Amino acid sequence: MSTIAEAFRTGGAWMYVILVVSIIAIGIIIERFIFLFFKYNINAHTFMAQIQKLVMANNIDRAIKLCNAAPSAALPKVIKAGLTRANKGEVEIQNAVEEATLEVVPQIMKRTPALQALGNIATLLGLLGTIIGLIEAFAALKNATPDSRQELLSAGIALAMNTTAFGLIVAIPCLVAHLLLSGMTKKIIDEIDQYSVKLENLLVSRGKGGSNPLEK
Repeated sequence: MSTIAEAFRTGGAWMYVILVVSIIAIGIIIERFIFLFFKYNINAHTFMAQIQKLVMANNIDRAIKLCNAAPSAALPKVIKAGLTRANKGEVEIQNAVEEATLEVVPQIMKRTPALQALGNIATLLGLLGTIIGLIEAFAALKNATPDSRQELLSAGIALAMNTTAFGLIVAIPCLVAHLLLSGMTKKIIDEIDQYSVKLENLLVSRGKGGSNPLEK
């Protein structure tokens, strides 16, 4: 810990700026991880299999209650919107599903792209600290006495290297987290797109007494 504290101290003011970026990034990572992996996510295949059975049994109220059992999950919100219009026309069902999708998708996608930007900012701040440290080191050597040159040069190089290292230490987890969270975001949105269309077809087919589109 003493080595880390010393590296942070010798890194100068740029270390505190990068630290602020890291705190913001950690907050976003924790918040998005909780929401995407636990609150918005659901076993879509199992959920839709249950919805299918209830709809085909003409038990729409029970299907809506099943959606209400997972109030924070994204897919049930969209499916519920379609189910509440189950006895309406095809256009009304589609409009309800699209409206719910437009409401849910921005909530799923928000803040995750910021992690990539924060990772880039941390990297650039580290590089800027490196450049500033080298400039200060060579500027100090110009007017320094022979005895103090080595000390001043060491201090400048320490600032340069420590800010670069700290910037990368913050940036790499940000980019890895962005990759993982973006993958989960895409999975949830793809499930919404896939199963909302299948629900629309199922409800329309039910109204016409046709076959079950979820089996296709």
